[in-house]
Amino acid sequence: MRNMLRAGLLALFGASVFATSATAAGEVNLYSYRQPFLIQPLLDAFTSETGIKVNVVYAKKGMLERLKAEGMNSPADAVLTVDIGRLHDMVEADVLQPVRSNVLESTIPAQYRHPEGLWYGLTTRGRVFFVSKDRVKPGEAETYEDLAKPALKSRVCTRSGKHVYMVSLIASMIAHHGEAATEKWLSSVKDNLARKPQGNDRAQAKAIYEGVCDIAVANTYYMGKMATNQKNPEQKDWAKAVRIVFPNQGDRGSHVNISGAAVTKSAKNRENAVRLLEFLAGDFAQKLYAEQNLEYPVKDGTPLHPMVASWGSFKADTVGLAEVAKWRKAASKLVDRVAYDLASGS
Repeated sequence: MRNMLRAGLLALFGASVFATSATAAGEVNLYSYRQPFLIQPLLDAFTSETGIKVNVVYAKKGMLERLKAEGMNSPADAVLTVDIGRLHDMVEADVLQPVRSNVLESTIPAQYRHPEGLWYGLTTRGRVFFVSKDRVKPGEAETYEDLAKPALKSRVCTRSGKHVYMVSLIASMIAHHGEAATEKWLSSVKDNLARKPQGNDRAQAKAIYEGVCDIAVANTYYMGKMATNQKNPEQKDWAKAVRIVFPNQGDRGSHVNISGAAVTKSAKNRENAVRLLEFLAGDFAQKLYAEQNLEYPVKDGTPLHPMVASWGSFKADTVGLAEVAKWRKAASKLVDRVAYDLASGS
């Protein structure tokens, strides 16, 4: 059974580029959810600077399952992933090891790294509102709490409440307000939905463009992805129809999520893995992250992409993402309890 599981995971990830005994001092083995177009230039620059070869396996899903199946025999030294939820799941599965680094701790704000050094954030993205330029007046939706206001009846769109981005937002609400208050809030947001939760974040902007709803919840970088999309130019119209509102600027700040990295518990090239994380938190990598994926770097002073800068500065929630992650299971249960994804809209 174990061999069958490993075979299935290999089929999912593709043929590994790792030698199972790759412990040479000049190598580091990486599992990555981040896309090749973004990561490969960074890895090439790291090799050029340090002489350390990076062997990388890219995946869309199944990373945690693979690490668990491989156990301490895993060739992976480090992982790159998106969303605090996936990093927290790896912590819970005990497949990571703590790292203490003056470079990482001085560069990355405390709320974007695990308190015991089990993971480190590398980029951030705000969980914001896309609102209709024509149909939403200033002040109508300024906080996450506003999504529950009766005045927004049949005007809100979101993706599935079970998606990791939504779960993290709901978990942040629990961290600030408690489970009971968040359940009441989520039930009221459900009552304000214009349609059943569906689609990705871009689909929410499309729904606003088509007049289905007026307000949606989305990650910041999707605005940039749509506005610069040459392959699907219709998305430029979706972007033009909306503006970004950064919620809760008058109090705790907007919820922020991360992409991040960690060193595996099984790492045979631990020192090289730490060097890779430090490089990814450095000037070159942080600037490239900002330019390529329209995200916010974690390192202060890194230039933003001009489009990202045009959205304006914002105050981010300072509650630690490790604390938010503790409430993810409770958040997922609330989605089920209020039958959020079964909402039909009105």
